[in-house]
Order: sequence, then structure tokens, then C-alpha cells
Amino acid sequence: MSTDDKNRAIAAAILPLVGGAENIDSVAHCMTRLRLGLRDRSLVQDEALKALPSVMGVVEDDTYQIVLGPGTVARVTPEFEALVAAAPRPSADGLAAQGAAIKAARKARNQTPFKLFLRKIANIFVPLIPALIGCGIIAGLNGLLINLGWLPGVTPALAAMASGFMALIAVFVGFNTAKEFGGTPILGGAVAAIIVFPGVAKIDAFGQTLSPGQGGVLGALGAAVLAVYVEKWCRRWVPESLDVLVTPTLTVLVSGLVTIFGLMFVAGEISTAIGDFANWLLANAGAGAGLVLGGLFLPLVMLGLHQALIPIHTTLIEQQGFTVLLPILAMAGAGQVGAAVAVYFKLPRNGSIRRTIKSALPAGFLGVGEPLIYGVSLPLGRPFVTACVGGAFGGGFVGLFNMLGDKVGSTAIGPSGWALFPLLDGNKGLGETIAIYAGGLLVGYAVGFVATYFWGFSRELLEEFDVETEAEAVEVPVAAGGPVAPEAPEPVRV
Repeated sequence: MSTDDKNRAIAAAILPLVGGAENIDSVAHCMTRLRLGLRDRSLVQDEALKALPSVMGVVEDDTYQIVLGPGTVARVTPEFEALVAAAPRPSADGLAAQGAAIKAARKARNQTPFKLFLRKIANIFVPLIPALIGCGIIAGLNGLLINLGWLPGVTPALAAMASGFMALIAVFVGFNTAKEFGGTPILGGAVAAIIVFPGVAKIDAFGQTLSPGQGGVLGALGAAVLAVYVEKWCRRWVPESLDVLVTPTLTVLVSGLVTIFGLMFVAGEISTAIGDFANWLLANAGAGAGLVLGGLFLPLVMLGLHQALIPIHTTLIEQQGFTVLLPILAMAGAGQVGAAVAVYFKLPRNGSIRRTIKSALPAGFLGVGEPLIYGVSLPLGRPFVTACVGGAFGGGFVGLFNMLGDKVGSTAIGPSGWALFPLLDGNKGLGETIAIYAGGLLVGYAVGFVATYFWGFSRELLEEFDVETEAEAVEVPVAAGGPVAPEAPEPVRV
């Protein structure tokens, strides 16, 4: 079976288990998950869906999220969208109306304005991650070649490839922001482009000369949001016969003037303050800050609040060339891996959970934590807490070296675990940076293991789960994007 046929088969297997095409309201994906907006949640066959060989797990939030793994999800989503588009739709409006009512009721119960705002922010920046990763790896390769003195004729070209996207990232942020807030994307990009235009260096605002890029992604975000509101105002008041000329002109003119003579300065000050605060925090309280950040990151992910960090990461990368926060936060995954290994040894008779761990560990080492979180630690309860302890100590280790003057950063966001090694950068040599990050991972693994092995299980928990299972002899299939976690046990209170 070809790769395309395999991805089409995965999509075809998932579709009927989520209620069919008529039950799908929206389709999207992130780095690892297929995100579906559903009309009627009760039509989803959760257990059958979890049992599919390609499905690592499911997560329910504002959308129904099916964990397929990196790489796989990007290939399955277009096939899934094609199946949904090709399926016949019911002629009656009853199901759609009922589904819309159910969806509205669920959203009213489960969502808050703050979380909705964070999701909008995530939707702006997440599509930029592939370019950040690609350009970040090229930048790392270029730095290595320069340090070694190899291929001097090639390194300028690599520098151009690595830096081109970052030089224009404000335009992409403006485009996505206008799209997400309901405006015309190209107008958002046009206004944001003012920020990176070299000619702004001839303009004085607030008693200082502006510099190209001042305000960065925060300025672009603010400029594009302003452009959306100006555009919407124009659509309401400008006559239709003049709309095509007046609306885009006023949108760019008004929001552009505010951007030049206000937002660029304000956003520039905020961006500088974010960078200064991050550097000050790690320089003066690095170990403590790393302990807190590494320990709390998994709960933040569970609540969806980690999305608030995306603009901060992007701002730091734009300012300094790397974000010092991501390597610390990546230690949460190390604690998760250590905890999973401890669970493996604590439950020698539970073949089902042990096979889940064996199949999910390779993805865990590469920073894909969903199979271990939703298939092992979270359902068991205490091991999730002890995994956070491992992440806290790993983060504290990396933070300690930041406090001693050895900055460890990442040139892109998205990957973690071992997958972050090609993206590492810092203020010292690459070898020292890699050694500190690797040391943090080892600390996270070790503490996560020890904490889970000795304190992760109560007597009742061991009696319930350290038993023979029928799944002992069943092979766990491996999906195209990574290992697959079988059905998780029922949640247990800590």
C-alpha cells in the first residue's frame, strides 16, 4: 500500500467513528492532532476510535482532538477533508440545527473568553512553526559550518535562507491575525509590512528615530487587529459603490499611521521588556524559575494555557536569535519519560500498560508526549504528578546554568526532547550548550523515574493495576507518524 493509500485508509477509518461527514463542522490540525468541530458529540464512538491502530489517543476541548502524531496528521488531514467534502449531505436542516444547538451549549459550558483569546493567538502562530523549524535548523547548520571554516562560499546562501523568513515574519503574523479576527488577510499583511519596511528609519516618533522591525511580532499583531476593526467600520459605513476603493485605502492609511506613530514604539518597548525580563529572571533566579516552569508546563498544556507563551517565544527568537524558555519547558517531557519507565517496572504483570509504554517511549524521547500522558501517566493519577516533579528538576538544572551565565536556547518552537538538539543555540559554544541541555534531560529522566518508582503508586493503585491482562500477547501496532497507545485504563484519583 502506498503512503497516500495508507493515509486515505486512516481517514476513512476515522470518519464513520466520529459520526460521518454530516457530523463534521470543521477540520483542522496542529503538530500532532486532527482537530474536529462536531455537530453532535454523542455520535462519536470513543472506544472504537481509540482502538484504531493509527490513533494514539483522543483529547476533548473546544474541538474533538484525535492524536495521530507528527508527520502523520499533516498527511491524513487533507485526505479526511476530501472525504468530508465528497460525502453527500442530508437535505433536511433538522440534524444541522440540533447539532449547532448542542455545540453552542457545550461551548458555553466549557469555554471562557480568555481561553478563546489564547486559541486565536495560537491559530496565528502555529502555522508559522514549520518555517521556524526549517529556518532554525538551517541557521544551526550554517553556524556549525562557519565555526569549522567549511564551505565559505555556501554559508552566505545558508544565512539568507535562515534569515529571510525571520526578516519578514511580521508580515506573516499580520496576515494570519487579520484572517483569524475576521478581516481581509492581505490588508493585515500590508499594514504589518510597514514595521519591517526599511524606510521607517527616516521617521521620528516619540522623540526617537524608528528602526525597521521595531515592535516585531507584537507590533504586527496589534497593527493587524487594528486594521480589522477599521475595515469592519468601513464596511458598515462606506457605500457599496465606493467600497472597493475607499475601504482598503482607509484601512491601510488609518491603521498604518497609528502603527507608525504609536504601535511601533509601544510594541517595541514591550518586546524589549519581555526580553530583558526573561534574561533577568534566568540570570538572577534561574534555578528557581526553571523549577517552576519545568514543573508546571504539563498542567499548562492540559489546560491549554501554554498557548500564551507562543508570542513570547517568537519575540525572544526575533530579538535574540533563540528563546531561552523552550529548553527549560522541554524538561517536562523528560520527566514524563522517566515516569513512564518507572511505571513499566512497577507493573511487571500488566502486559497492556507495559506494551503501551514500550510503543510510546520512542515518541516520548523525541518530545511527542501525548501517548505517554493520555495512555499512561494521566489515567493512573500519581505518575502524572511525579512526572511533573521530574520536569521541575530538569528545568531547574538548565535554569541553574542560565543563572551561571550559560544561556541555553532554541532557534525555533515546536520540537522538544531529542528533536530539539539540532535547534539549540546559546551564548557559549555549541558543545557546551548541547551538554547542558543533555544534562537537563538526564536529570528529568532520573528524577521522574525515582519519584514515580518510590512515590507514584499507592498500595491500592498497585493492587488494581499490577495484574495479568489479556493484552499480554497482543502486538501494539505502529502508526506512520509514530507508536500507538492502546486504550487507556479508567482514571484513578490521586
